[in-house]
Amino acid sequence: MVPLSFGGHDFRALPQGALYWPARRALLVADLHLEKASWFAKGGQMLPPYDSIATLADLTALVTATAAQEVWCLGDSFHDVDGCDRLPARARDLLLALTGATRWTWITGNHDRAYVDRCGGAVVEEACVDGIVLRHEADRREDAPEMSGHFHPKLRVRVRGKLVSRRCFVATGRKLIFPAFGSLTGGLDVTHPEIVRAAGLPAEALVAVADRLLRFPLAA
Repeated sequence: MVPLSFGGHDFRALPQGALYWPARRALLVADLHLEKASWFAKGGQMLPPYDSIATLADLTALVTATAAQEVWCLGDSFHDVDGCDRLPARARDLLLALTGATRWTWITGNHDRAYVDRCGGAVVEEACVDGIVLRHEADRREDAPEMSGHFHPKLRVRVRGKLVSRRCFVATGRKLIFPAFGSLTGGLDVTHPEIVRAAGLPAEALVAVADRLLRFPLAA
């Protein structure tokens, strides 16, 4: 975990694309997209059906490592509103253990906007926590510090002639866009106009590694 200041608060950024809030003992993640593979399978596109188990196992490990007492999921936690009903038994057990052991809040997104809680935790459209607005998609009109997801930002850079891709946060003075945490989520290039439009400029791509936070300024 590496230090990251935002909105007048101190956080810890994790390489997995999550954020830990020490003062609240809270873990924040975005875009789990649970049961994405089974949603595609309904349409005949067969994918390995292990995405939810992998995502929830990773999330369980972070909750354990940080001793988090709160968890905030910033939208698109399920790939569709019926995703909770399709969870395999092992994934459901992992999720129920997490929601039962923490103060868990689902913020709804465009994929799960009509989600009704069937897996524990509270369901809200957005929240304001200690002066920071938590929502799924960034709102350019928002003047308060805001954390969001939705865009799945990834930074692509060339290292020794090879193109390397890493999930990243996108940060401005009042916007922090999270990468997707889910194991079966794609990524939108951090320079994409939709990300730049949502975050505004000047902005930085932030990549958390083991011992430091790498910062990459984004050009107009």
